[in-house]
Amino acid sequence: MKRHYNNFDFLRFLFAIFVIITHSFALSGVGEEKEWLYAITNRQLSFSGLGLSGFFVISGFFIYRSCERSRNLWDYLKKRVLRVFPGLLVVLVLSLLIVPFIYEGETSLLSNRSYWTYGPYNLSLYGFQGVISGVFDHHPYKSINGSLWTIRYEFSLYLAIALLFLVRKQKRLIVALVCVVLLVMMFLFHFALDQVGGAEIAGMVGVHILNLGGFFVVGTLLATLDFEKWNSLLLVGVSFVLILVSIHLDFFITTKHLLLPLVVLGIGFIPLKGISSFSKYGDASYGIYIYAFPIQQLLLYFLKPSILVFILSSMSLAIIFGYLSWHLIEKKALELKSK
Repeated sequence: MKRHYNNFDFLRFLFAIFVIITHSFALSGVGEEKEWLYAITNRQLSFSGLGLSGFFVISGFFIYRSCERSRNLWDYLKKRVLRVFPGLLVVLVLSLLIVPFIYEGETSLLSNRSYWTYGPYNLSLYGFQGVISGVFDHHPYKSINGSLWTIRYEFSLYLAIALLFLVRKQKRLIVALVCVVLLVMMFLFHFALDQVGGAEIAGMVGVHILNLGGFFVVGTLLATLDFEKWNSLLLVGVSFVLILVSIHLDFFITTKHLLLPLVVLGIGFIPLKGISSFSKYGDASYGIYIYAFPIQQLLLYFLKPSILVFILSSMSLAIIFGYLSWHLIEKKALELKSK
């Protein structure tokens, strides 16, 4: 589906903003428990949780569609690499260029091993390194870019979708396989999380694999079932009401992997005047997501603003950098996918 016929660029933008809100409470030391959505939902849902869940639902849907459209496995993987790594590389380089101006370590920066490993480890995705010793040591959170931890989960799911190339012309088999994977993941998430939640695979933790991966796989399943053909305002409305009921009755964790994807994708495909044309400005969501955290840490380092000023200034700067990243880096990189 062409981008200007849906609301997904706007939703991704909104989800990136949601992550900033929660991070503002956590990074400032005010405390995530005081974040507005987290408080009113009795700690069942935070803005960042909603944002990440939405990101993974949308990604699961459209990455599967990308797999369907790709000429071959190489074409698919090239598109995924071009979407993730150019923007990531630039934010890592810029972060390393700023570090000398805010470094407060006792040893020379040039002899600080964590400075030299920060770029390669994070670019590898699976060696996530949040901290450079001597940088932001006095902040509640010392990580330079704590948002990057999710990218390895996302990219791993891209690789998992690539396995469908083995059977991609057998639609019924794909639906069956995705259903089986989802059922196993949901069983482990709801009935065996104590046993597998702390397990690690390539630096990825079981609870996040099951939680974020669950949203991704539901998005994929809905793509295989051609969700946009049977989506409706009624379905979105009923699903949204059920979410509110489940939050009120304190069992949102039980329903979220089913209901949230229906609402997110449902809203995404319902024509909304003004919002549907949001894509004409570009897709800044990834840039907002990867730049917001270091911007917030720098604001705390230099200004120490009040929470409301912190949120608004973080959003404003992250949006600017997000669009710069899209137009100067990401968009140009994606143009290479057809070459």
